[in-house]
Amino acid sequence: MDVRVGDVLTMKKPHPCGEKRWKVLRIGADFKLRCLGCGREIMGARQKFEKQIRAIDRDENDAEGKN
Repeated sequence: MDVRVGDVLTMKKPHPCGEKRWKVLRIGADFKLRCLGCGREIMGARQKFEKQIRAIDRDENDAEGKN
């Protein structure tokens, strides 16, 4: 799955605050994500989070500038 730093992930299940969208802060074997509702930051296994992703939102102009 093509996930990049700065992407906004929409997950299948909501965070306890009610928000389903998370911003990607770090990628590798683990993901570091920030909840866009309450600002909570979490880290977890990439494999676990990839199963929960429903959609990836990316700013195409921003992505082109980094390549």
